[in-house]
Amino acid sequence: MVLAPVIAVDGPSGVGKGTVTRWLAQTLGWHRLDSGALYRILALAAQEAGVPLDQAAAVAALAPDLEIRFAGTTEQDEAILVGGRDRTAEVRAESTGTLASRIASAPPVRAALLQRQRDFRQPPGLVADGRDMGTVVFPDAQLKIFLDASPEARAERRWRQLSQAGVNARLIDLCAEVRARDERDRRRSVAPLAPASDAVVLDSTEMNPAEVQAEIGRLLRDRGISA
Repeated sequence: MVLAPVIAVDGPSGVGKGTVTRWLAQTLGWHRLDSGALYRILALAAQEAGVPLDQAAAVAALAPDLEIRFAGTTEQDEAILVGGRDRTAEVRAESTGTLASRIASAPPVRAALLQRQRDFRQPPGLVADGRDMGTVVFPDAQLKIFLDASPEARAERRWRQLSQAGVNARLIDLCAEVRARDERDRRRSVAPLAPASDAVVLDSTEMNPAEVQAEIGRLLRDRGISA
């Protein structure tokens, strides 16, 4: 059986993977997987079912029954549908991210979500956003991109987002949070954050979104990937 092609976009938190993968999926007409959202959804499901988050096997047992679909092509019209209900606001809440961080490194949880992630691989193709898409989930991806940027640049981008949303935040605190999360992600024993050996590392610190898109467009042409 010929598997649908995959473009894997990995990288640290706040680097812009969501923007890049939404654009890629829309440009190519492919499906999109936001793997981080799966951990958030599972954490919410566990909380709602009264399953303690430190009971990894019990949390993992909930994964097979989750019906998940991503809709929308931009951050503004994004919809995360769980069991047919729009749960976008709850999934994206900062508090849900905290819950997800408590289960994300547990081997039973990662094993349970591995096949769920691979199930998103459907024709005509998949754009996968995460931290281990090219190393663990889709090691045979046709194109692997590791999108990176300095902690300072990522913190500043987050600060601007929060400011536009009317949320007060200190840039120095955001930068510290970014560095701490990077350290956790790189040091975790299961699927640590690192580029695949055959990934293209793209540092966007000094690049604007149009420049990032232009560089990725060149990579697609080099590999003969088109809609």
